[in-house]
Amino acid sequence: MAGKLSVTVTKHINAHVASVWQAFTDPALIKQYLFGTTVTSDWKLGSDITYTGEWEGKSYKDKGQIIDVIPFKKLHTTYWSGMSGKADKPENYVNVYYEVEPEGDGSKVSITQDGIENEAGVEHMKENWGKVLEGMKKLLEGISNN
Repeated sequence: MAGKLSVTVTKHINAHVASVWQAFTDPALIKQYLFGTTVTSDWKLGSDITYTGEWEGKSYKDKGQIIDVIPFKKLHTTYWSGMSGKADKPENYVNVYYEVEPEGDGSKVSITQDGIENEAGVEHMKENWGKVLEGMKKLLEGISNN
């Protein structure tokens, strides 16, 4: 693993757990809240996952693997980014956990990432994952209200 620090970002979304789960696993929805990224996977245990797109004018192809799937509850993936400047080796992959549970009339949604090397990285990832969850919230609440 790249580093020892982790970050968790949590948000309440006024959408059913099934809708949040779909947002975790439907490439068309993911693209709308994950900075235009195209995600490819069959979402089965042990399967590969790829992320392609463009960030700040540079094309990227990141990747990982599906480590654990508990439908409508938890998705655990590994993740490696070519933009990290680190070699594509197992020790340079981080873990990302996507979790959802019922909360009131909606869902509590959390994303946790480990493998962060320093506090600046924690703050950076907290901001990024916060934007992801805010985008998911706007998307799902917009769908629910239409």
